[in-house]
Amino acid sequence: MDEIRVLIVDDHAMVRQGLRTFLTLSEGIEVVGEAANGLEAVEQARQYQPDIVLMDLVMPQLDGIEATRRIRALSPKTQVLALTSFIDDEKVFTAIEAGALGYLLKDVSPDDLVEAIKAAHRGEAQLHPEVTKKLMGQVIARAKQAEAAPHQPSKAGAKDLTERELEVLRLIATGSSNREIAQTLTIAEKTVKTHVSNILSKLHLADRTQAAIYALQKGLGPEK
Repeated sequence: MDEIRVLIVDDHAMVRQGLRTFLTLSEGIEVVGEAANGLEAVEQARQYQPDIVLMDLVMPQLDGIEATRRIRALSPKTQVLALTSFIDDEKVFTAIEAGALGYLLKDVSPDDLVEAIKAAHRGEAQLHPEVTKKLMGQVIARAKQAEAAPHQPSKAGAKDLTERELEVLRLIATGSSNREIAQTLTIAEKTVKTHVSNILSKLHLADRTQAAIYALQKGLGPEK
């Protein structure tokens, strides 16, 4: 079995060294590089094509969330695990929307982190228990909102979207920004904004996060 190739991204050298030390000693894992900021992370991800990126979120030059978006756009096969000290709602949901497969805190034990890396390599989402609680809270809140507004029309299906809108929806599901979608499809960013607006309107969705979740639930994620 090939080793899982891991890129470590953190702006603190001691954190990177600590992660490298025990990951290097872990069976089945190879550390292929380290990056001290988001820009370095994107460049090294492009160069080394790692299987897993351990991504700090708060860094100079380019934060981990934007770096995650760029890496996922460059290499959809590379999975990103956010590894951070922060657990506020904004960072959790923004990181997941950007394409992170997991969200872990730096207090995770070495053994648990190794298992999370292996699970992410299998495509399994990895979430810190506190993050899971927050996500479940959001699901419950949305369910209650739906119950309180039964008169709202049911969501339209993907059949109501044009072929171009479906392409945009698939890219939203990867965490791509409007600019990245425009570059991928070779269209104007203003045109992308129009498509996104149309998608949200047709599917009766509130925002891009809901659109990404809808796409994945309906099997409309990035094409293999």
